Parts: sequence; structure tokens; C-alpha cells
Amino acid sequence: MHYNTALRAYSAKRLEEIESADILIGIPCYNNETTIEHVVQMVSHGLAKHYKDKRSIIYIADGGSTDDTREVAKDFQIKPWQEKIITIYRGPAGKGTALRSVFEAACRLNVKACSVVDSDLRSITPDWIKYLIDPVLERGYQFVAPVYMRHKYDGTITNNIVYNLTRALYGKRIRQPIGGDFALSRDILKFYTEEDVWETDVARFGIDIWMTTSAITNNFRICQSNLGVKIHDVKDPGLHLGPMFRQVIWTIFSLMEKYELCWKSVKGSSAVETFGYEGTPEPEAITVNLDRMIENFKIGFQQFSGFWKDIFCPDCFEHIRKAAESESSSFHFSTDTWIHILYELAATFHAWKINRYKLVDFMTPLYYARVASFVRQSWDMTSEEAEDLVEEQAVKFEEHKDYLLKVWDERSEKID
Repeated sequence: MHYNTALRAYSAKRLEEIESADILIGIPCYNNETTIEHVVQMVSHGLAKHYKDKRSIIYIADGGSTDDTREVAKDFQIKPWQEKIITIYRGPAGKGTALRSVFEAACRLNVKACSVVDSDLRSITPDWIKYLIDPVLERGYQFVAPVYMRHKYDGTITNNIVYNLTRALYGKRIRQPIGGDFALSRDILKFYTEEDVWETDVARFGIDIWMTTSAITNNFRICQSNLGVKIHDVKDPGLHLGPMFRQVIWTIFSLMEKYELCWKSVKGSSAVETFGYEGTPEPEAITVNLDRMIENFKIGFQQFSGFWKDIFCPDCFEHIRKAAESESSSFHFSTDTWIHILYELAATFHAWKINRYKLVDFMTPLYYARVASFVRQSWDMTSEEAEDLVEEQAVKFEEHKDYLLKVWDERSEKID
């Protein structure tokens, strides 16, 4: 079924009655009854504290929750001068459609600034609203990405893949390209809603990285805002993050094809201006199951080693084999190997026109190996010290970019 809007009739009617607003804060949610009240409360307080003179809407885009998320959100009393809309969005399930409904609502109200915050946040404060919205209203930025102080083992997909690839490919040091909390101007909202992406797998699986990549490649004015500590419903990388790894990798590689001419001409990277919170608190600890990650990798090696041998260079495969045969106590999966694996994987994805999901599936154990190695390397570090490791890795991704160009072109020739 084709959906030309993610808004239901009652939501569209409500927006028509409101007519216009200055600020809209969107909260995509699904089964978040334990956290949604706190998020709505902080958003309401933030709008009251910093933007009392502005007409503000809190827009809750629900994915058809089977718990009491919508009821809890409805019962919370916001300030009398604020508006709250709670709606179940129309269209394919997933965050992409939730965001589509938020962006459409913001466009219909012709807002000056729109922000989106995750519905599972426990560390959101009223000041987050100012940190996100101010760069749009006061400084003319069009896309505001978040920066958080996260525990060293939270955000392993960002730390080991997304930050590095985004920076090396497109030349912007956006620390959290898939952060769930961001702000947008009127023009980029219009751009996003008109893009032909909302019923594709990109919208279902990788909306955050699509938004960031599109903002960079279409030359929108981008900055970051530091929001302080991020505490949310954390997932153990060894247990829960396999599907997310596959979704994010698939989307990044798909976008590489779309923006090939853009990233091939980029050398090095530049910082983007950063505003917001100043300070470096230590986030609450996260436990990870290191043995399980190493075990997942070793099982993967038994299953897929023949396939890996076919698609990776001999040097890479030799490093993979040695890691698979090593003891957990001395486990190591080097940064250089990891970079070459990702670059060769991107080139292979480009060369393959069928079974791409299967290709990405076969790679998940290698992600576990890299995260396990990062965990071992940073075991005795604070999160701030581990951040230096992430930065060193990002620089290496840039330094090895010529290798990506080489394998990309070599494998492209094979399919021409």
C-alpha cells in the first residue's frame, strides 16, 4: 500500500485547528510507558523555561504501542500555554515513519525549529531543549546533531563504525551521526519530507544515518550540541546489537552508492562547531559480556570462514584466523584489520547486486570481534580516556581512505 502521508485524519485536523507554531518537539515512541512521562515532563519544562514567549507543540508519534505509552503521555499535564498531540502514525512500522509524521506536522505548522528526542531517555533535562533549538533559532543552523558523554561501552556501533565512516567518507567530524536527539530548521524539514525515501528500507532501518548523510552531502549548515550524559535503555552489544549492526551497515553502504561522486573527492575532515553543555561527567557504568562476544565471533568463524576467505584479502583473512584461534585472555583484533575489512566489505557490497542482506549477515561476527577487542583495550580506562581511542581510530580510517578507493574501483571493474 502506498502512503502519501504519515498523518492520520484526526492529527491533520488538529494541526489545521492550531494553524501555526514556532517550535515543535517530536517524541517517536513504541512501548515506552516507563520512560515517556519523564521525557514529556522535561520537554514541557524546557519549553517553559527557555521559550515561554514562543508557540510550542509537543508531538508524540506512537507506533501502535501495546502497553500504556499513549495513556501515560496523555495523562501528564503540560503547561496551559503549550499544545500536545498524541497520534499513531500511518505507514510502515518503524522510526522512519514516526519521524515522517513529525516532520510533516512541523511543515504544516510552518515552525521555525523542530527538535526530536528519544522516548527512552532517563538523563534528558529541560536544558536539552535549549541546547538543541538555540543553534537553529539564534545562529541559523539547519541541522543540529547531538554530542553526548556516553559510557565507553554504550554506542559501540557508533564508536567502531558510524562515526569513523561518516567522518572519513564525507569529511565532517559529527560525533553521533545516529544520535536520536537532534534539531532541524524549516528548510531541511521541507527537504526531508519531499525526499523519495519514506517507503524504502532506508527509512525502515537507517533513518538517522540517512538524515545526517543527506544534510552533509546537500550542504546544509550543520553543527553539534553537547547534551551532557546520555542514559537510556542500553543494550548489551553481545546480545542485542546484531540486527542494528546489519541495518546500519546496509544503509551506510547504500548511501555510499548514491553519493559516490561526493565522498570520492573528499580528503581529510574538518570539525563542526559545537555548542551546549560544558563539562565531562562520568556516565553510569554498563556491563558487557566479553566472553559471549568472543564466542559469537569464534562460532561465526567456524560457519563463515570459507566465505570470508573468498571476499577478504589474504592479509585480512590471516588476521581473522589468528584472532579466532587465540585465547580470550589475549584476544586482539587490530584497528588496521578492522578498517580494511569494512572498506573491503563496502566494495564487495557495491559489486554485489543480489543477496546483499546475506552478505551483511555474514559480517556480524566480525563486529563482535572488533567490539571485544575495543573492550579489552579500554578495560581500565575512564570513558573520557576511551574517547581518545575512538579518535585515534577515526584518524586511521581517514589515513586508509586510499585503500577504500582502490578496492572500490577494482571490484567495480569486475562488474562492469
